[in-house]
Amino acid sequence: MIGADVLAGNGANLIRERSMAARVQEALERLYGVDRVVDVGDFLDRAADGQRETLVVREDECGDVHVSLKLPALGREAGLDGFCQVIEGVSHFVYVVERVRSGRAATQLELELQAEVDKWVVLAASLASLDADSSAALRARLYERVVFVHDATSELGERYRIANDAANRFVRRLERDCVGTARFVELRARLRQFFHVGQEEKLRLGRAA
Repeated sequence: MIGADVLAGNGANLIRERSMAARVQEALERLYGVDRVVDVGDFLDRAADGQRETLVVREDECGDVHVSLKLPALGREAGLDGFCQVIEGVSHFVYVVERVRSGRAATQLELELQAEVDKWVVLAASLASLDADSSAALRARLYERVVFVHDATSELGERYRIANDAANRFVRRLERDCVGTARFVELRARLRQFFHVGQEEKLRLGRAA
């Protein structure tokens, strides 16, 4: 359960990561119609060597929520995985902040499922041309040609696989209903709806695809 009125951060000097994170935050907030509460750059910290992106959330005895987004350094040759980690981390941040602001609960599966969809959202927006074929190629890279770090029998492994599968199905339906027919107003509406619903409705939307 996440809920509080105050967020406290600990800014860090991560110039390249900060710049990309700021752009992702702006894009997601604009798409989902959420108000800016805090800047993600003020909550960044560098991940330890070998550590993947991690959003640390802690609620203190006064009910204030303290957030730190740990990101690995993006090298000059950062590949898709590096950029996806930034997108995932910022997605988690935006989702938690909005849930805190609105006094709603959030589950870890919700965070992962939203982040899986947000990877496609951000990267699809960067394509020179978005159509059914280019989206399908991107979707395959994000959801089908993947290697999971955690074993399928573990709690984390199961959670990531559920999120991956539901996001893949949801995006595939968007391709069929909206992208392939160039119905981009409807696409934005469906993505906004997905963001604002809770875990069970997210899963329903994914499994219905």
